[in-house]
Amino acid sequence: MKYYLMLLTFAFSFPLFSQQWTDKTRILPDELRKIPVAIYIVHSPNPNYPEITINTDNTDSKYVWKHSTSIVSPDIDLTVIKAGSYIWYSEAGWMQNVQYNKRDFTKKFHCPKGKLLKGQRYTFEKNYRYGNQLYGGDALWYILAEDEDGNVYKGMAIIETESEILNP
Repeated sequence: MKYYLMLLTFAFSFPLFSQQWTDKTRILPDELRKIPVAIYIVHSPNPNYPEITINTDNTDSKYVWKHSTSIVSPDIDLTVIKAGSYIWYSEAGWMQNVQYNKRDFTKKFHCPKGKLLKGQRYTFEKNYRYGNQLYGGDALWYILAEDEDGNVYKGMAIIETESEILNP
């Protein structure tokens, strides 16, 4: 019993299990507030509609929401600290979803050494969502990166995922 209590305490103290959005009078989760914007993020297509998966998708899921996510730092070179997303699919509001450290970001966005070079676009081509139920929701994708002086900047963008199949 003691083991299970320790396990539950650990699980609920881990950031992926907490909401991290304490001021409901503000739209942004806590970690994204008061940081200047210097990075652009674009999701395409947006809004995003589900498709029925086909055998070539290599998944057991019935549906896929296909989109890509691109990131650009237009004015300065930056080094990625972390990136990820929050999701909003119920009245509970923003819930932390995926998190990428610099190494994970480097792989997903094809960004050597996690360095965002001024004016260079980095893209997560198959930033897909899979599921067995059709439901809509929004995802707030973000990136935190720093310049050579240690100043932290952010980028963020919302993708709308819808529940209707457009071309069944």
